[in-house]
Amino acid sequence: MTILWPGRGGPQVDYISGPPAAAWREAWPRSLALLGSTGSIGTSALAVVERHPDLLRVVGLSCARNVQKLAAQAARWRPECLAVLDAAAAEALRALLPTGYAPRILVGREGYAALATLPEADAVLSAQVGAAGLAGTLAAALAGKVICLANKESLVLAGDLLRRVCAASGAVILPVDSEHNAIFQCLAGHGQDVDRLILTASGGPFRGWPAERLAQVTPEQALRHPNWSMGAKITVDSATLMNKGLEVIEAFHLYGVPLERIDVLVHPQSVVHSLVQFRDGAQLAQLGTADMRLAIAHCLLWPRCEAGDVPPPDLTRTPLTFERPDVAAFPCLDLARRALRARGGRCVTLNAANEAAVDLFLSGRCGFADIPRLIAAVLEAYETEHPGHEIFCAPPAATSAPGAFTPAALARQAHTLAARLEELDRLSRERVRALVRPGGCLC
Repeated sequence: MTILWPGRGGPQVDYISGPPAAAWREAWPRSLALLGSTGSIGTSALAVVERHPDLLRVVGLSCARNVQKLAAQAARWRPECLAVLDAAAAEALRALLPTGYAPRILVGREGYAALATLPEADAVLSAQVGAAGLAGTLAAALAGKVICLANKESLVLAGDLLRRVCAASGAVILPVDSEHNAIFQCLAGHGQDVDRLILTASGGPFRGWPAERLAQVTPEQALRHPNWSMGAKITVDSATLMNKGLEVIEAFHLYGVPLERIDVLVHPQSVVHSLVQFRDGAQLAQLGTADMRLAIAHCLLWPRCEAGDVPPPDLTRTPLTFERPDVAAFPCLDLARRALRARGGRCVTLNAANEAAVDLFLSGRCGFADIPRLIAAVLEAYETEHPGHEIFCAPPAATSAPGAFTPAALARQAHTLAARLEELDRLSRERVRALVRPGGCLC
């Protein structure tokens, strides 16, 4: 089964983890803990479970505050554990659960970590939105879990750290993001024959719009994606092309491929989910309908391939077209490349500034065109204060003192580094908010 895995340890591809053990691959049904079960990815994942009840079972579900939906999910799947953001959400959830059903309700960051490390969970779906998803991903990685990773921010913020943790704990990462899942499938069995990774982007709802028109975009317009049904934050990120910028960073950490060998093409039809170019000039693409259930099922059921509910695309209905992204109109893609190229804490700053700016845009406190301006301003402030290029969030090298890589020591190092990351995240968000006034954006 190793042949189905991307290359590792080589000059062209160095995938972030090894494959799951044979015993894991052959044990069915597979027990799942879902971090972020009420969101778009979590809801789609439960649809996959519904389709394959003999192969998948749910042992844990979680949300932040959408307890109404979590209660409905829990009543359907009856998992042993639930997790919510705080005590108030826990109390509200408990009141909504059916009589006679009394699962453990875990609370806060510690609760999410406990859910991510449930001994009975064979796999963990990390699907929380934004930087908040890192804690659960990190907990699962430290516990050596098989992680179906939908939360791209975990790699954007702490890809170096997660790579080291996977090496030490034996944790496994399967990519749920449609583009990276496509690349994963294209790379399987091709070892070190790879030349380039090519991520595709729909271009969002404003592809081809001039800058002056982009300044007038409303949140309602930005939330109408032409092809995909997603949550609000990722839909806005798709409209600004920041989602593709974050995916470039994600590809760098997942596949160990240098930035200069990761390309982006705009593909408005969203049929080709990504491509791999090989040394002989051949390109291998993965095609499919724009439905996240495909990538989710690929990860949850790996290495099996089972019939699903998503029909294949009809390639006779529309031509497939490709073009270069307009980085002048949509500068977020280049901001992400710049952050990755310079390293330091810039990717943390980039992500935090983007999340804060998107929140402000969705609440009507800044314009669509202000999003990249705010991110650029906060990145410039960081670069003025921290001109170095050291890796911000990685544990000591393997040549460190004896005992540095015991499980307990690695966990201490990881949590110390995560605390540094969270402080920079907090500071970057504050800087964005300070740049926005009732009269407009100061940047």
